Amino acid sequence: AQRGARQAQYRVIYHQRRTYAIQAMCKFFGVSRAAYYAWVKRLDQPDLDAERKQLIQKAYEKSHRTYGYRRIGMWIRKNTGQLINHKTVLRIMNILHIRSIARKRRMFKRLTELETYHRYDNVLNREFTASRPNQKWVHPLSRRQP
Repeated sequence: AQRGARQAQYRVIYHQRRTYAIQAMCKFFGVSRAAYYAWVKRLDQPDLDAERKQLIQKAYEKSHRTYGYRRIGMWIRKNTGQLINHKTVLRIMNILHIRSIARKRRMFKRLTELETYHRYDNVLNREFTASRPNQKWVHPLSRRQP
């Protein structure tokens, strides 16, 4: 948030530079003139991440917006052969304001007809204590016959 606020201040200074003195605006916003001029210098430079942004956006759209940064990195490596660091993918995804959409999980397991009719005997009758090891064993498929 701090970086975005600073960028906004620089943009205001840049757009008002013909109306007000740059030195006065920098003092008002509490930013150094050197930092402002460094920001202005970077405006003229091309975006170094432009190609990566396009690749990440393409991978995101191909996945129907479900891939996160790890899977987007794998998709790019598989389909283009380019290796992009996962931290770089995450940083660019944050710049582009894209996030994966988490799928909803089922809350309840549906029972089939066979599973609803299984009934098991209460062999131990909640008497779980044993006086010696291997005294109480119950076969997992022991069923009571109707």
